[in-house]
Amino acid sequence: MTVNDEHESSWLSVRGVSKRFGGVQALRNVSLDLAKGEVHGLVGANGAGKSTLIRVLAGLVPADDGAIVVDGTSYERLTQGRSKALGFSFIHQELSLVAHFNAVENALLGLPKPKRLGLVSWSAAERQVRAALEPLGGHFSLRQSVATLSVADQWLVVIVRALIAEERLIAMDEPTASLAEEECERLYGIVRRLAADGITVMYVSHKLDEVRSLCNRVTVFRNGETVATVRPAEISRDDLVTLIVGRELTHVSVGKERPAEIAKPLLRVDGMTRMPAVRDVSLSLAPGEILGLAGLVGAGRSELARLIVGADKRESGRIFLDGRELRIHSPHDAMRNLIAYLPEERRSQGLLLTKSVDFNISLASLSALRTVPGLPIIQRSRSRAVSRDLVERLSIRTPSLDTLVGSLSGGNQQKVLVARLVAARCRVLILDEPTRGVDVGAREEMYAVMAALAQRGLGVIFISSDLEELVGRCNRIVVMSHGAVVAEVDGAATTKDELTHLSYFVSQEEEQVA
Repeated sequence: MTVNDEHESSWLSVRGVSKRFGGVQALRNVSLDLAKGEVHGLVGANGAGKSTLIRVLAGLVPADDGAIVVDGTSYERLTQGRSKALGFSFIHQELSLVAHFNAVENALLGLPKPKRLGLVSWSAAERQVRAALEPLGGHFSLRQSVATLSVADQWLVVIVRALIAEERLIAMDEPTASLAEEECERLYGIVRRLAADGITVMYVSHKLDEVRSLCNRVTVFRNGETVATVRPAEISRDDLVTLIVGRELTHVSVGKERPAEIAKPLLRVDGMTRMPAVRDVSLSLAPGEILGLAGLVGAGRSELARLIVGADKRESGRIFLDGRELRIHSPHDAMRNLIAYLPEERRSQGLLLTKSVDFNISLASLSALRTVPGLPIIQRSRSRAVSRDLVERLSIRTPSLDTLVGSLSGGNQQKVLVARLVAARCRVLILDEPTRGVDVGAREEMYAVMAALAQRGLGVIFISSDLEELVGRCNRIVVMSHGAVVAEVDGAATTKDELTHLSYFVSQEEEQVA
């Protein structure tokens, strides 16, 4: 199955690249070749090394060993400037757009702009962007802010930027994770057009069916190594999963490994649906339980959390707390019913970085801290007493309660957010990637915080892309794939490999669609 011969028209080669972060070997002797006009897929479980390789190519982190060979010239280390000069462009899931700029301003961001009499000619700039956009099927107004565009059209703006810059390589990280089916098909056509024009596309995705239909070749990563490069026409989906997981695929059925139902659940979610991201999801959470939510990027985990707390509107589904049905239409409704969501992006969606630790902790419980009900006067001494108690209980490292939260480490910022939810006396906490971007020590502290909250009878839903951290730290783990629950397993009895295996499960309905 492995393609050993070097591609005839390879212009970019990765040769024996290794990278270590502390005690973690993120890349080990990675090699692959990219051809002009090729769509080359990168697949592998979470943490397999795909993103680290992209960061090396982008010049964001230096390789410890190995080289990048471009047109016969070898580079032991790429800087961001050198990567850009070589014609490398990287489109991440979090698109690099300025929300209040229009499409023209974003498409030409950081690029030379046409001028007239020494000033930028925005009419000429608009014509330049339109000329690059129309062949891709984009027909929206270029003068509206990109914040008003669909995700698919925002992707077009970033792709147009790469085309105008005449990039030779465009790397796309999970480009269809947030797109509807029709938008996905549109993007596939654009990728094929780019390749036909001689641009190399590096395509990172967990959706194996789209990778097999779209890519000329696919390189499989496992535990920081490249284990195979294959041609999709010569390998089945099951064999591709076997390469990713490292063992043979065993077919499973939905709910096959589901434990016994909880007698008196704290939280029950029935038939939650918002197509295509979430499909008829039901789950339950017991008092004092840590419930893991596993799955690959785009599986629907964060989307499910947002539906539960009313951040997004559901098409159908019911929510019960202690057997009582709740009417939740907004995060405010959820908080009023003692259900809280800690979002993945803590800095932009959770914290007020220029405010104090005390202010951030007290923010969700201000009404309970009022001196006189109905009046905006806060009992300052009580507020500080609550904050001081939580700082001690959660081991938040801060010089004082008056320290600006933006000056704290990532792990301590995360614990401040958890403290806010505890101060509000929430009974259900949904924590979305609470350990992302923090060091090993801070991770262990967060695990201890979750365990302590569970011991006090709170229910915790723990969403993580790091499958290894879910194992042994959760009472149960719900696995999602393609927006649906495909299995529930005992957190103490499962393994990371089994979770990875289940994460690539595709239901019969999905196989028929594919």
